[in-house]
Amino acid sequence: MKIYTKTGDKGTTALFGGTRVPKHHIRIESYGTVDELNSYLGLIRDQKIDAHYKDLLMHIQDRLFTVGAVLATDPEKAILKNGKERLNIPKISDENIERLEQEMDTMNEALPPMTHFVLPGGHQTVSFCHIARCVCRRAERLAAELNDMEAVEPNTLMYLNRLSDYLFVLARKLSHDLQADEIKWIPEKV
Repeated sequence: MKIYTKTGDKGTTALFGGTRVPKHHIRIESYGTVDELNSYLGLIRDQKIDAHYKDLLMHIQDRLFTVGAVLATDPEKAILKNGKERLNIPKISDENIERLEQEMDTMNEALPPMTHFVLPGGHQTVSFCHIARCVCRRAERLAAELNDMEAVEPNTLMYLNRLSDYLFVLARKLSHDLQADEIKWIPEKV
């Protein structure tokens, strides 16, 4: 498989299904941001963290490839002439969303109650989580904007929403595990 095709040299790219769109199209921005998020998750997974989190992050990365594939598919060409779906991959399921919720609940049980907003930082690994959380929120905003133009599977949007929450809780849990300071935001008096 050749990496370069030269078909995008004039500023367009093909969606899954063959439709060509400008490289700045909201659909491209959406799945490109999911790809960026996936790269940050790989960076977090490369840190010295518990194997459970590494395994879950690997699972999430797999799910993000599904999210990217869904976002990269022209909805008008998602169904083939024989009635089958063009994407022959499992979609984001309710169980995928519930797994993130269960993981957050488990982590929260080991954490002190949150009484203030938390400033990103305290440890490099925690900072990577906060960066990933912000990229995830951007991916969610872009997918929501795309959904205003062309329907996006609801579970895709819900998954991105839950994932950003999960990354916030993971940042807090890693602060706890790494014995890093969790810096509360206390507004300066004016």
